[in-house]
Amino acid sequence: MTANIFVMNPTAAGGNEQAAVPEALDGLRGKVVGFIDNSKPNFDHLIAEMAEILESRYAARSIVRRKRLASIPAEDQVFAELVQECDLVITGSGD
Repeated sequence: MTANIFVMNPTAAGGNEQAAVPEALDGLRGKVVGFIDNSKPNFDHLIAEMAEILESRYAARSIVRRKRLASIPAEDQVFAELVQECDLVITGSGD
């Protein structure tokens, strides 16, 4: 008896597009830092500590937006708001 074996290629098509690289910040002093909390346990604690350090050391301001669920993307208006108001955005995971 002969068995058929199928080999799947897991690579995605494309990937050769060039993306614009944003200019590096000149520092953190006075900047606005956005955080996207993916709603996993403990990331909110990390954000709170990072925001405190940014404020006390660099006079930076923080904006935090929390996703409803870790498994879905943030809503479009969250991205639009953070792009408009922030100098940089940190997104992360907890657990």
